[in-house]
Amino acid sequence: MDKCDLIEPVTVLKSRSADLIRRAKESGRPIIITQNGKAAAVLVDAVSYERQRNALILLKMIVQGEEDYRSGRSLSHAKATSRLKHKLEEIGKSGE
Repeated sequence: MDKCDLIEPVTVLKSRSADLIRRAKESGRPIIITQNGKAAAVLVDAVSYERQRNALILLKMIVQGEEDYRSGRSLSHAKATSRLKHKLEEIGKSGE
């Protein structure tokens, strides 16, 4: 697929949206929608969107973890394991 196939004017989106969705699903690549000659939106298939969303969430969690570690908001493995066991015991007792 040529890069030119990945850019479409908004008029094509209006008139052939099903075709654009099919192309995005089959290729797994985003289609840039232009308006007045400028990029205005991006059409992405649902599977690719979910993958990108999950990757972004993971990256945010990694950054937060690094910030927590640098700020001293971290636990040793032994302390974290102990807290987790305690929480699981509490949950087990509340479910009885």
